[in-house]
Amino acid sequence: MPEKRMLIVDADVARKIEENRGDMSVSEFINFLIDSQLRAGGNKNIDDHVTKEEFRQFEQGIKDLLRSFLEFFLSYGLELGRQSAGKELEELSHKLKSLGFESKNR
Repeated sequence: MPEKRMLIVDADVARKIEENRGDMSVSEFINFLIDSQLRAGGNKNIDDHVTKEEFRQFEQGIKDLLRSFLEFFLSYGLELGRQSAGKELEELSHKLKSLGFESKNR
């Protein structure tokens, strides 16, 4: 027979255990919680945050998507035969460069 010990917890914790343990005994429920937390890696709070590198990759992906989107509409406008004024094209090129893009069409 396994050795038994007493665990003293706050009343709120004991209430939460009682409310959520279902048909399990208190000991089984606490063991289940500990095992599931260990299987999850125990670093769940770290996984909820984005690192600087992940954010930079996301930012670059969004910029690439925006560039592709703008290039598509530029190409689409040119395919339809709409001749954009040189000033409009120059303004768009300037906006793209300010966002850090280099136009592939140049």
